[in-house]
Amino acid sequence: MHLSVAASSSSVVAVLGVNLNVLDFSHAPWLIFLGIVGGMLPDVDAVNSKPVRLLFNVLALLSATAVLSALKSYVAAYQALLLAGGIYWLTRYLVLASIKRFTVHRGIFHSVLALIFFALLMVCISDYAFKQTANYAWLNGFFLGFGFLVHLLLDEMYSVDLSNRRMKKSFGTALKLFNYKNIPSSALMSLLTIFLYWATPSPSVLLSIGLHGLDFLSF
Repeated sequence: MHLSVAASSSSVVAVLGVNLNVLDFSHAPWLIFLGIVGGMLPDVDAVNSKPVRLLFNVLALLSATAVLSALKSYVAAYQALLLAGGIYWLTRYLVLASIKRFTVHRGIFHSVLALIFFALLMVCISDYAFKQTANYAWLNGFFLGFGFLVHLLLDEMYSVDLSNRRMKKSFGTALKLFNYKNIPSSALMSLLTIFLYWATPSPSVLLSIGLHGLDFLSF
Protein backbone atom coordinates (compact mmCIF):
# COMPACT_ATOMS: atom_id res chain seq x y z
CA MET A 1 0.00 0.00 0.00
CA HIS A 2 2.67 2.50 1.02
CA LEU A 3 4.81 1.66 -2.00
CA SER A 4 2.01 1.99 -4.55
CA VAL A 5 0.71 5.27 -3.13
CA ALA A 6 4.21 6.74 -2.83
CA ALA A 7 4.98 5.68 -6.41
CA SER A 8 1.76 7.09 -7.87
CA SER A 9 1.96 10.33 -5.86
CA SER A 10 5.61 10.88 -6.80
CA SER A 11 4.77 10.20 -10.44
CA VAL A 12 2.04 12.85 -10.39
CA VAL A 13 4.40 15.40 -8.82
CA ALA A 14 7.17 14.51 -11.29
CA VAL A 15 4.83 14.99 -14.26
CA LEU A 16 3.72 18.31 -12.81
CA GLY A 17 7.37 19.33 -12.38
CA VAL A 18 8.13 18.47 -16.00
CA ASN A 19 5.11 20.49 -17.20
CA LEU A 20 6.26 23.45 -15.08
CA ASN A 21 9.78 23.15 -16.53
CA VAL A 22 11.18 22.68 -13.03
CA LEU A 23 12.84 19.38 -13.93
CA ASP A 24 13.84 17.48 -17.05
CA PHE A 25 11.89 14.44 -18.15
CA SER A 26 15.08 12.33 -18.08
CA HIS A 27 15.39 12.92 -14.33
CA ALA A 28 11.80 11.96 -13.55
CA PRO A 29 12.37 8.17 -13.11
CA TRP A 30 15.15 8.79 -10.57
CA LEU A 31 13.03 11.29 -8.64
CA ILE A 32 10.07 8.90 -8.59
CA PHE A 33 12.42 6.20 -7.30
CA LEU A 34 13.49 8.52 -4.48
CA GLY A 35 9.84 9.14 -3.67
CA ILE A 36 9.34 5.39 -3.35
CA VAL A 37 12.41 5.08 -1.10
CA GLY A 38 11.06 7.94 1.03
CA GLY A 39 7.75 6.11 1.26
CA MET A 40 9.56 3.16 2.86
CA LEU A 41 11.83 5.08 5.25
CA PRO A 42 9.38 5.65 8.14
CA ASP A 43 9.21 1.88 8.64
CA VAL A 44 13.00 1.55 8.74
CA ASP A 45 12.69 0.42 12.37
CA ALA A 46 10.42 -2.52 11.44
CA VAL A 47 13.57 -4.53 10.79
CA ASN A 48 11.93 -7.95 10.49
CA SER A 49 9.73 -7.04 7.53
CA LYS A 50 10.64 -7.90 3.94
CA PRO A 51 10.14 -4.31 2.66
CA VAL A 52 12.65 -2.99 5.21
CA ARG A 53 15.23 -5.60 4.26
CA LEU A 54 14.70 -4.57 0.64
CA LEU A 55 15.02 -0.93 1.68
CA PHE A 56 18.36 -1.58 3.36
CA ASN A 57 19.64 -3.37 0.27
CA VAL A 58 18.74 -0.26 -1.72
CA LEU A 59 20.23 2.12 0.86
CA ALA A 60 23.41 0.04 1.05
CA LEU A 61 23.74 0.12 -2.74
CA LEU A 62 23.13 3.88 -2.83
CA SER A 63 25.70 4.40 -0.06
CA ALA A 64 28.30 2.32 -1.92
CA THR A 65 27.59 4.20 -5.15
CA ALA A 66 27.95 7.54 -3.35
CA VAL A 67 31.33 6.48 -1.96
CA LEU A 68 32.52 5.42 -5.41
CA SER A 69 31.37 8.71 -6.95
CA ALA A 70 33.04 10.78 -4.22
CA LEU A 71 36.39 8.93 -4.12
CA LYS A 72 37.01 7.79 -7.69
CA SER A 73 39.09 10.88 -8.46
CA TYR A 74 41.18 10.68 -5.29
CA VAL A 75 42.13 7.03 -4.73
CA ALA A 76 42.97 3.99 -6.82
CA ALA A 77 40.08 2.01 -8.29
CA TYR A 78 40.64 -1.03 -6.07
CA GLN A 79 40.74 1.17 -2.95
CA ALA A 80 37.47 2.85 -3.90
CA LEU A 81 35.87 -0.55 -4.51
CA LEU A 82 37.07 -1.85 -1.14
CA LEU A 83 35.73 1.21 0.65
CA ALA A 84 32.43 0.97 -1.21
CA GLY A 85 32.14 -2.70 -0.27
CA GLY A 86 32.82 -1.84 3.36
CA ILE A 87 30.17 0.89 3.32
CA TYR A 88 27.68 -1.54 1.75
CA TRP A 89 28.32 -4.09 4.52
CA LEU A 90 28.09 -1.46 7.27
CA THR A 91 24.82 -0.08 5.94
CA ARG A 92 23.20 -3.42 5.17
CA TYR A 93 24.11 -5.22 8.37
CA LEU A 94 25.63 -3.03 11.09
CA VAL A 95 23.23 -0.08 10.73
CA LEU A 96 20.25 -2.43 10.47
CA ALA A 97 21.35 -4.28 13.62
CA SER A 98 21.84 -0.98 15.46
CA ILE A 99 18.36 0.22 14.53
CA LYS A 100 16.90 -3.07 15.73
CA ARG A 101 18.77 -2.73 19.02
CA PHE A 102 18.14 0.92 19.86
CA THR A 103 14.84 1.93 18.27
CA VAL A 104 11.15 1.07 18.56
CA HIS A 105 8.54 1.03 15.82
CA ARG A 106 6.77 4.37 15.31
CA GLY A 107 9.40 6.09 17.40
CA ILE A 108 11.81 8.75 16.16
CA PHE A 109 11.52 7.73 12.50
CA HIS A 110 7.77 8.33 12.43
CA SER A 111 8.03 12.11 12.77
CA VAL A 112 8.27 15.33 10.83
CA LEU A 113 11.73 15.81 12.30
CA ALA A 114 12.89 12.55 10.69
CA LEU A 115 11.32 13.66 7.39
CA ILE A 116 13.39 16.86 7.40
CA PHE A 117 16.51 14.98 8.51
CA PHE A 118 16.37 12.42 5.69
CA ALA A 119 15.43 15.02 3.07
CA LEU A 120 18.41 17.22 4.01
CA LEU A 121 20.67 14.16 4.17
CA MET A 122 19.65 13.32 0.59
CA VAL A 123 20.41 16.90 -0.47
CA CYS A 124 23.90 16.70 1.05
CA ILE A 125 24.60 13.27 -0.47
CA SER A 126 23.49 14.52 -3.89
CA ASP A 127 25.64 17.64 -3.58
CA TYR A 128 28.84 16.25 -2.07
CA ALA A 129 28.89 12.62 -3.25
CA PHE A 130 26.97 12.62 -6.54
CA LYS A 131 28.24 16.11 -7.50
CA GLN A 132 24.82 17.20 -8.72
CA THR A 133 23.79 20.81 -9.11
CA ALA A 134 22.20 22.55 -6.14
CA ASN A 135 18.82 22.56 -7.87
CA TYR A 136 18.75 18.81 -8.48
CA ALA A 137 20.20 18.09 -5.05
CA TRP A 138 17.22 19.90 -3.55
CA LEU A 139 14.82 18.15 -5.91
CA ASN A 140 16.23 14.81 -4.73
CA GLY A 141 15.65 15.83 -1.13
CA PHE A 142 12.18 17.14 -1.93
CA PHE A 143 11.02 13.89 -3.56
CA LEU A 144 12.48 11.74 -0.78
CA GLY A 145 10.74 13.93 1.80
CA PHE A 146 7.51 13.88 -0.20
CA GLY A 147 7.42 10.09 -0.23
CA PHE A 148 8.18 10.12 3.50
CA LEU A 149 5.25 12.50 4.11
CA VAL A 150 2.89 10.33 2.08
CA HIS A 151 3.74 7.38 4.32
CA LEU A 152 3.12 9.38 7.51
CA LEU A 153 -0.20 10.70 6.22
CA LEU A 154 -1.38 7.22 5.21
CA ASP A 155 -0.53 5.79 8.62
CA GLU A 156 -2.34 8.63 10.35
CA MET A 157 -5.39 8.20 8.12
CA TYR A 158 -5.54 4.50 8.99
CA SER A 159 -5.54 5.48 12.66
CA VAL A 160 -9.09 6.82 12.20
CA ASP A 161 -11.84 4.21 12.03
CA LEU A 162 -14.48 6.04 10.02
CA SER A 163 -16.98 3.18 10.09
CA ASN A 164 -17.13 3.15 13.89
CA ARG A 165 -16.31 6.87 14.14
CA ARG A 166 -13.51 6.41 16.63
CA MET A 167 -9.81 6.97 16.95
CA LYS A 168 -7.55 3.92 17.15
CA LYS A 169 -4.83 3.67 19.77
CA SER A 170 -2.24 4.35 17.07
CA PHE A 171 -3.69 7.80 16.36
CA GLY A 172 -1.04 10.48 16.75
CA THR A 173 1.92 8.08 16.63
CA ALA A 174 2.58 8.40 12.89
CA LEU A 175 2.48 12.11 12.11
CA LYS A 176 4.15 13.80 15.07
CA LEU A 177 6.74 16.58 15.21
CA PHE A 178 9.29 14.46 17.07
CA ASN A 179 9.49 11.49 19.43
CA TYR A 180 7.90 12.84 22.60
CA LYS A 181 8.76 9.68 24.55
CA ASN A 182 12.48 9.85 23.85
CA ILE A 183 13.68 13.44 24.15
CA PRO A 184 17.44 12.60 23.98
CA SER A 185 17.07 10.88 20.59
CA SER A 186 14.92 13.74 19.31
CA ALA A 187 17.47 16.29 20.54
CA LEU A 188 20.31 14.43 18.82
CA MET A 189 18.39 14.22 15.56
CA SER A 190 17.55 17.93 15.84
CA LEU A 191 21.24 18.81 16.15
CA LEU A 192 22.11 16.59 13.17
CA THR A 193 19.30 18.18 11.15
CA ILE A 194 20.59 21.68 11.90
CA PHE A 195 24.08 20.63 10.83
CA LEU A 196 22.75 19.12 7.60
CA TYR A 197 20.85 22.29 6.78
CA TRP A 198 24.01 24.31 7.37
CA ALA A 199 25.86 21.99 4.96
CA THR A 200 23.29 22.13 2.15
CA PRO A 201 23.72 24.30 -0.95
CA SER A 202 21.57 27.37 -1.50
CA PRO A 203 17.93 26.24 -1.97
CA SER A 204 17.19 28.53 -4.90
CA VAL A 205 15.26 25.76 -6.63
CA LEU A 206 12.59 25.94 -3.91
CA LEU A 207 11.85 29.55 -4.86
CA SER A 208 11.72 28.50 -8.51
CA ILE A 209 9.22 25.74 -7.74
CA GLY A 210 7.07 28.18 -5.79
CA LEU A 211 7.05 30.79 -8.55
CA HIS A 212 6.25 28.19 -11.23
CA GLY A 213 3.48 26.81 -9.05
CA LEU A 214 1.93 30.26 -8.61
CA ASP A 215 2.08 30.83 -12.39
CA PHE A 216 0.44 27.45 -12.97
CA LEU A 217 -2.35 28.14 -10.47
CA SER A 218 -2.99 31.62 -11.82
CA PHE A 219 -3.30 30.16 -15.32
